[in-house]
Amino acid sequence: MIKGAVLDMDGLMIDSERIVYETWQRMMDDNGYPYDFALYKQTIGKRKNEVEKIYLKTYGADFPYWDFAAQCHDSYIERLKTVGIPTKPGLFELLDFLKAHNVKVSLATSTSRETATLNLQTSGTLPYFDALVCGNDVKNGKPHPEVFLTAAARLGLDPGDCVAYEDSLTGIESAYNAGMITIMVPDYLEPTEEVKPMISKLCKTLDESIPFLETL
Repeated sequence: MIKGAVLDMDGLMIDSERIVYETWQRMMDDNGYPYDFALYKQTIGKRKNEVEKIYLKTYGADFPYWDFAAQCHDSYIERLKTVGIPTKPGLFELLDFLKAHNVKVSLATSTSRETATLNLQTSGTLPYFDALVCGNDVKNGKPHPEVFLTAAARLGLDPGDCVAYEDSLTGIESAYNAGMITIMVPDYLEPTEEVKPMISKLCKTLDESIPFLETL
Protein backbone atom coordinates (compact mmCIF):
# COMPACT_ATOMS: atom_id res chain seq x y z
CA MET A 1 0.00 0.00 0.00
CA ILE A 2 1.21 3.50 -0.79
CA LYS A 3 2.08 5.75 2.16
CA GLY A 4 0.72 9.06 0.90
CA ALA A 5 -1.96 10.50 -1.38
CA VAL A 6 -1.79 14.01 -2.82
CA LEU A 7 -5.00 15.45 -4.24
CA ASP A 8 -5.72 18.40 -6.46
CA MET A 9 -8.92 20.25 -5.57
CA ASP A 10 -10.78 22.17 -8.31
CA GLY A 11 -12.42 19.84 -10.80
CA LEU A 12 -11.17 16.79 -8.93
CA MET A 13 -12.66 17.01 -5.44
CA ILE A 14 -15.23 19.72 -6.00
CA ASP A 15 -17.30 20.73 -9.03
CA SER A 16 -15.88 24.25 -9.03
CA GLU A 17 -14.72 24.47 -12.66
CA ARG A 18 -18.32 24.48 -13.89
CA ILE A 19 -19.22 27.32 -11.51
CA VAL A 20 -16.19 29.38 -12.54
CA TYR A 21 -16.89 28.85 -16.24
CA GLU A 22 -20.53 29.89 -15.89
CA THR A 23 -19.42 33.03 -14.04
CA TRP A 24 -16.87 33.97 -16.69
CA GLN A 25 -19.38 33.35 -19.48
CA ARG A 26 -21.91 35.63 -17.80
CA MET A 27 -19.36 38.39 -17.17
CA MET A 28 -18.02 38.27 -20.72
CA ASP A 29 -21.53 38.28 -22.21
CA ASP A 30 -22.50 41.26 -20.05
CA ASN A 31 -19.45 43.19 -21.22
CA GLY A 32 -19.69 42.36 -24.91
CA TYR A 33 -16.72 40.00 -25.22
CA PRO A 34 -17.06 36.90 -27.40
CA TYR A 35 -16.42 33.89 -25.19
CA ASP A 36 -16.89 30.13 -25.23
CA PHE A 37 -15.98 26.98 -23.37
CA ALA A 38 -13.06 26.24 -25.67
CA LEU A 39 -11.28 29.34 -24.39
CA TYR A 40 -12.07 28.55 -20.77
CA LYS A 41 -10.62 25.04 -21.18
CA GLN A 42 -7.25 26.59 -21.99
CA THR A 43 -7.15 28.10 -18.49
CA ILE A 44 -7.92 24.95 -16.48
CA GLY A 45 -5.15 23.94 -14.11
CA LYS A 46 -3.15 27.12 -14.60
CA ARG A 47 -2.21 29.87 -12.14
CA LYS A 48 -3.73 33.31 -12.63
CA ASN A 49 -0.58 34.88 -14.05
CA GLU A 50 -0.62 32.23 -16.79
CA VAL A 51 -4.37 32.64 -17.32
CA GLU A 52 -3.87 36.40 -17.71
CA LYS A 53 -1.52 35.77 -20.65
CA ILE A 54 -4.20 33.72 -22.40
CA TYR A 55 -6.79 36.46 -22.04
CA LEU A 56 -4.44 39.24 -23.10
CA LYS A 57 -3.38 37.24 -26.14
CA THR A 58 -7.03 36.70 -27.07
CA TYR A 59 -8.50 40.13 -26.30
CA GLY A 60 -5.54 42.48 -26.41
CA ALA A 61 -3.25 44.20 -23.91
CA ASP A 62 -6.04 46.45 -22.60
CA PHE A 63 -8.26 43.59 -21.45
CA PRO A 64 -8.99 44.15 -17.70
CA TYR A 65 -8.25 40.58 -16.66
CA TRP A 66 -7.64 41.25 -12.98
CA ASP A 67 -10.91 43.16 -12.64
CA PHE A 68 -12.81 40.21 -14.09
CA ALA A 69 -10.84 37.73 -11.97
CA ALA A 70 -11.71 39.69 -8.82
CA GLN A 71 -15.41 39.75 -9.75
CA CYS A 72 -15.34 36.01 -10.41
CA HIS A 73 -13.63 35.35 -7.08
CA ASP A 74 -16.18 37.43 -5.15
CA SER A 75 -19.06 35.69 -6.91
CA TYR A 76 -17.57 32.27 -6.18
CA ILE A 77 -17.00 32.99 -2.49
CA GLU A 78 -20.54 34.31 -2.14
CA ARG A 79 -21.92 31.13 -3.68
CA LEU A 80 -19.64 29.00 -1.52
CA LYS A 81 -20.88 30.68 1.67
CA THR A 82 -24.55 30.55 0.71
CA VAL A 83 -25.22 27.31 -1.16
CA GLY A 84 -21.83 25.54 -1.20
CA ILE A 85 -20.12 23.68 -4.04
CA PRO A 86 -20.98 20.07 -4.96
CA THR A 87 -18.32 17.41 -4.36
CA LYS A 88 -17.30 15.00 -7.10
CA PRO A 89 -18.56 11.40 -7.17
CA GLY A 90 -16.65 8.96 -4.99
CA LEU A 91 -14.75 11.61 -3.02
CA PHE A 92 -15.74 10.51 0.48
CA GLU A 93 -15.44 6.83 -0.40
CA LEU A 94 -11.83 7.47 -1.43
CA LEU A 95 -10.99 9.66 1.57
CA ASP A 96 -12.49 7.11 3.97
CA PHE A 97 -10.48 4.34 2.32
CA LEU A 98 -7.24 6.31 2.64
CA LYS A 99 -7.83 7.06 6.30
CA ALA A 100 -8.83 3.46 7.06
CA HIS A 101 -5.48 2.34 5.64
CA ASN A 102 -3.43 5.02 7.44
CA VAL A 103 -2.44 6.75 4.21
CA LYS A 104 -1.36 10.34 4.81
CA VAL A 105 -3.24 12.86 2.69
CA SER A 106 -2.15 16.25 1.35
CA LEU A 107 -3.75 18.87 -0.85
CA ALA A 108 -1.85 20.22 -3.86
CA THR A 109 -3.72 23.13 -5.44
CA SER A 110 -2.97 26.33 -7.32
CA THR A 111 -5.80 28.03 -5.42
CA SER A 112 -4.96 30.43 -2.59
CA ARG A 113 -4.85 29.02 0.94
CA GLU A 114 -7.77 31.18 2.07
CA THR A 115 -10.09 29.96 -0.69
CA ALA A 116 -8.84 26.38 -0.57
CA THR A 117 -9.41 26.17 3.18
CA LEU A 118 -12.92 27.57 2.80
CA ASN A 119 -13.64 25.00 0.08
CA LEU A 120 -12.47 22.16 2.31
CA GLN A 121 -14.36 23.44 5.33
CA THR A 122 -17.58 23.91 3.36
CA SER A 123 -17.35 20.47 1.74
CA GLY A 124 -16.57 18.77 5.06
CA THR A 125 -13.26 17.37 3.82
CA LEU A 126 -10.76 19.44 5.82
CA PRO A 127 -10.42 16.87 8.67
CA TYR A 128 -9.14 14.27 6.18
CA PHE A 129 -6.01 16.27 5.32
CA ASP A 130 -2.68 16.01 7.07
CA ALA A 131 -1.12 18.83 5.03
CA LEU A 132 -2.18 21.62 2.66
CA VAL A 133 -0.04 23.00 -0.15
CA CYS A 134 -1.69 25.95 -1.88
CA GLY A 135 -0.85 28.47 -4.56
CA ASN A 136 0.78 30.90 -2.17
CA ASP A 137 3.05 28.17 -0.77
CA VAL A 138 5.08 27.62 -3.95
CA LYS A 139 6.89 29.79 -6.47
CA ASN A 140 6.26 27.64 -9.53
CA GLY A 141 2.85 26.59 -10.80
CA LYS A 142 1.93 23.33 -12.47
CA PRO A 143 3.32 21.67 -14.63
CA HIS A 144 6.41 22.40 -12.51
CA PRO A 145 6.64 19.62 -9.88
CA GLU A 146 7.19 21.97 -6.92
CA VAL A 147 3.68 21.70 -5.49
CA PHE A 148 3.80 17.89 -5.39
CA LEU A 149 7.36 17.76 -4.10
CA THR A 150 6.36 20.18 -1.34
CA ALA A 151 3.32 18.06 -0.48
CA ALA A 152 5.45 14.92 -0.15
CA ALA A 153 7.94 16.79 2.03
CA ARG A 154 5.19 18.07 4.34
CA LEU A 155 3.91 14.53 4.72
CA GLY A 156 7.45 13.38 5.50
CA LEU A 157 7.41 10.96 2.57
CA ASP A 158 9.39 10.21 -0.55
CA PRO A 159 7.43 11.25 -3.69
CA GLY A 160 7.76 7.70 -5.00
CA ASP A 161 5.71 6.47 -2.03
CA CYS A 162 2.81 8.77 -2.94
CA VAL A 163 -0.05 8.60 -5.40
CA ALA A 164 -1.23 11.86 -6.99
CA TYR A 165 -4.81 12.55 -8.07
CA GLU A 166 -5.41 15.09 -10.84
CA ASP A 167 -8.06 16.09 -13.34
CA SER A 168 -5.93 18.45 -15.46
CA LEU A 169 -3.17 17.83 -17.98
CA THR A 170 -0.76 20.26 -16.34
CA GLY A 171 -1.46 18.61 -13.00
CA ILE A 172 -0.65 15.14 -14.30
CA GLU A 173 2.58 16.44 -15.82
CA SER A 174 3.47 18.11 -12.52
CA ALA A 175 2.88 14.95 -10.46
CA TYR A 176 4.68 12.77 -12.99
CA ASN A 177 7.70 15.07 -12.95
CA ALA A 178 7.68 14.84 -9.15
CA GLY A 179 8.04 11.06 -9.42
CA MET A 180 4.62 10.12 -8.07
CA ILE A 181 2.21 7.42 -9.16
CA THR A 182 -0.47 9.31 -11.07
CA ILE A 183 -4.22 8.82 -11.22
CA MET A 184 -6.25 10.99 -13.56
CA VAL A 185 -9.98 11.52 -13.09
CA PRO A 186 -10.88 13.82 -16.00
CA ASP A 187 -13.32 16.65 -15.49
CA TYR A 188 -13.40 18.75 -18.66
CA LEU A 189 -10.02 17.72 -20.09
CA GLU A 190 -9.43 14.26 -21.52
CA PRO A 191 -5.81 13.04 -21.60
CA THR A 192 -3.85 13.88 -24.73
CA GLU A 193 -1.53 11.46 -26.50
CA GLU A 194 1.38 13.34 -24.96
CA VAL A 195 0.05 12.99 -21.42
CA LYS A 196 -1.29 9.40 -21.58
CA PRO A 197 2.14 7.79 -20.92
CA MET A 198 2.37 9.85 -17.69
CA ILE A 199 -0.86 8.38 -16.28
CA SER A 200 -0.61 5.28 -14.09
CA LYS A 201 -4.38 4.84 -13.88
CA LEU A 202 -7.29 6.57 -15.65
CA CYS A 203 -10.62 6.55 -13.79
CA LYS A 204 -14.09 7.97 -14.31
CA THR A 205 -14.68 8.59 -10.60
CA LEU A 206 -12.45 8.90 -7.55
CA ASP A 207 -13.65 5.72 -5.86
CA GLU A 208 -12.99 3.76 -9.05
CA SER A 209 -9.30 4.08 -8.18
CA ILE A 210 -9.59 2.10 -4.92
CA PRO A 211 -9.00 -1.37 -6.44
CA PHE A 212 -5.88 0.04 -8.12
CA LEU A 213 -4.61 1.37 -4.79
CA GLU A 214 -5.04 -2.07 -3.28
CA THR A 215 -2.53 -3.46 -5.79
CA LEU A 216 0.22 -0.98 -4.90
